[in-house]
Amino acid sequence: MNWREAYRDKCMDAAQALKAVRCGDRVWIQSSCATPTTLVNALVAHASELSNVEIVHMKTLGEAAYTGPEYEGIFRHRGLFLGDNVREAVAAGRADYTPIFLSEIEGLFASGALPLDVVLMQVSPPDDHGFVTLGAAVDCTMNAVRCAPVIIAEVNERMPRTHGETAIHVSRISAIVETSHPLLELHPEPFTALHRRIAENVASLIPDGATLQTGIGGIPDAVLACLGDKRDLGIHSELVGDGVIDLMESGVLNGERKTLHRGKAVLSFVLGSQRIIDYIHDNPAFEFRPICYTNDPYVVAQNDRMVAINAALQVDLTGQVCSDSLGIKPYSGFGGQVDFIRGATRSKGGVPIIALPSTARGGTISRIATVLEPGAGVVTSRADVHYVVTEHGIAYLHGKTLRERAEALIAIADPYFRDELEDFAVRSHYMERKGAAVLA
Repeated sequence: MNWREAYRDKCMDAAQALKAVRCGDRVWIQSSCATPTTLVNALVAHASELSNVEIVHMKTLGEAAYTGPEYEGIFRHRGLFLGDNVREAVAAGRADYTPIFLSEIEGLFASGALPLDVVLMQVSPPDDHGFVTLGAAVDCTMNAVRCAPVIIAEVNERMPRTHGETAIHVSRISAIVETSHPLLELHPEPFTALHRRIAENVASLIPDGATLQTGIGGIPDAVLACLGDKRDLGIHSELVGDGVIDLMESGVLNGERKTLHRGKAVLSFVLGSQRIIDYIHDNPAFEFRPICYTNDPYVVAQNDRMVAINAALQVDLTGQVCSDSLGIKPYSGFGGQVDFIRGATRSKGGVPIIALPSTARGGTISRIATVLEPGAGVVTSRADVHYVVTEHGIAYLHGKTLRERAEALIAIADPYFRDELEDFAVRSHYMERKGAAVLA
């Protein structure tokens, strides 16, 4: 049987395909713009015949109806990075959160620590040789396909065909559901003047010829907008959004001075609008790889002048970084922050950056904190932190004493909170009060 005949034999409607999911199965769902909504909806519709099904994924888009209270005992979500569609369920105890570096997730599949039974994915149509591609998100799905016995694919004629380690032969697929609909999009809010001030400070640390890891959101988008006068920048990142397009078209992001995968923007998935989804289609400038590769600190470090730009919710006066929780409540995840901070640290000329606004909640709370909130998780340890950037400046912490750290972080805090922070630092014996008399 040739691949075309096999493909037709595997085609069925979503309801029929999802009958392959059994009670007690663990199901992997592809993430971001590639979230296979048709298959997810069919899985939820199949709920009356199921129990004890664990659903595992990173940040997906769209509704995660399976986390609703009406599905307790049927579905339970294990979140490896939390989006806003599952956050409330985790906070309420109906879903679980796993703190883990993204680079280490796929190792759980292969080792048997987190065996998978079923993969739900959305792919491009097959080429003349019978290969589909994972399109907008390789993420951990390529290695999930290699480890799970049942692979259910939504073949969407509007999924872009992408280059890199992204092709899967139809012979590996168990069931195929053909669809035609736009992919889910993420439209970040436009960046603000505050984001721009932070970004200008970040941009001052980025040399010509740098390779960038950046994400999506106000600060990353503003940083990209500040790089028009740079030369020969490259990308090695777990994800990119719309912000890279203008820089690529202007020639600023060309990868010409990359020391690994020269001329290629290396990534694992995109998270943005239809604009970036269209831009990656059959575009050899983008090379998609599994996250265990893109986020491996050893691989990251092979990019000279690697600049890692990551966000935080709080940084305390000793340099501890909380990025995944609000107090005891999980908010997002470890993501690639530590992977890239450590990779950039080991890169020749690397620049590891934590960037955040100095305040939250309309200026009423300092995000340069005396101590982290009770129960807050430390994602990046104070020994890993190098640069911390706010709209008020840049603090360099690596190799610094607690006194030097406190002084540097207070200097980039919002002026309204600096006296309070200094009082705490003095009481904690991190530092002496400025202007204190020095005994002879």
